[in-house]
Amino acid sequence: MKFTSKATKVLSLSLCLAVSAVVSTMAQAKTFKVAVGDAAGGTQHELGKKFNEVLMEKTGGKHDAKLFMNGQLGSEQDTVNDAAIGTLDFSILAINNVTPFSPSVGALTLPYMIQSLDDAITLTQGPVGEQLVENTLRDAGVRIIGWAYSGFRVLTNSKHPVTTPADLKDVVVRVPKNEIMIDTYKAWGINATPMAWSETFTALQQGVVDGQDNPYITVYAMKFDEVQKYVTNLRYLFSIEPLIVSESVFQDQSAEDQAAILEAGKAATAHSAQFLRDQESKIKAELTEKGMVIADPADNEKEWIDLATSKVWPKYVDSIGGKDVLNNVLKSLGRDEI
Repeated sequence: MKFTSKATKVLSLSLCLAVSAVVSTMAQAKTFKVAVGDAAGGTQHELGKKFNEVLMEKTGGKHDAKLFMNGQLGSEQDTVNDAAIGTLDFSILAINNVTPFSPSVGALTLPYMIQSLDDAITLTQGPVGEQLVENTLRDAGVRIIGWAYSGFRVLTNSKHPVTTPADLKDVVVRVPKNEIMIDTYKAWGINATPMAWSETFTALQQGVVDGQDNPYITVYAMKFDEVQKYVTNLRYLFSIEPLIVSESVFQDQSAEDQAAILEAGKAATAHSAQFLRDQESKIKAELTEKGMVIADPADNEKEWIDLATSKVWPKYVDSIGGKDVLNNVLKSLGRDEI
């Protein structure tokens, strides 16, 4: 009887410990909130889906991520603030909406700095990208853990074909609230209209603005073909969209979960690059079938390039960290320093 009683106690204690361990694990499990600026079907959505898939795989299903699409959790700039104070876990947003919080990131948004997907990968995944991650963490309290590659921001409008800067004179163009982009349009001779992303479709639909610029994948995902007719293949800005995590949220995770988050961000980044390669040409063909008229800039875009680089680059050299920073970026791309 004494043996039985002792065995029973040992078994009961083991069961209690096992149950406690399960409860503890369940208590630590979390569904992270991920704010996504764009609608479903675009590059941001693809990045977020892949991130969630790999996060679940790396954590054995303990953690997952719920995507809140199309600005449900606020404007993209608002989500940087929310992540900085720890009230939001993750956000996927256009890099121009990070620049106001960490100006050195603006080096990637200078007009005609990035001239291909390979350039974008070189900068974001090399030493320049590592430095930008550190700067953003220092300046904004958020950590960049992944990158979406959406392609060049082509110009769309509802009025007429645009092939030269002069063609823009009667076109009201919406831009993000980003000084570099605003000044790029000023260099081309017009005052663009800064506007929150969440307001853009309605503004195009109601004729408040005539045009906007975004990558083909975003134009398709947002159904801009319903309110826009003409496309100009500008290559002034390659759209890069970071996946950020609140640093306070990141530091609250175990070392194993931190590693899983970083691995998921890396895998999602690689997936995004392949998604762009696979989808962009198909999307251009579909938009043409839907009635959009696509044109290239005149004279290989020379006038656009000369105006933008001569007027915008000098103005923002200091804000991105100085001439040395700019030359380091150019050197990373194998281009001549200034």
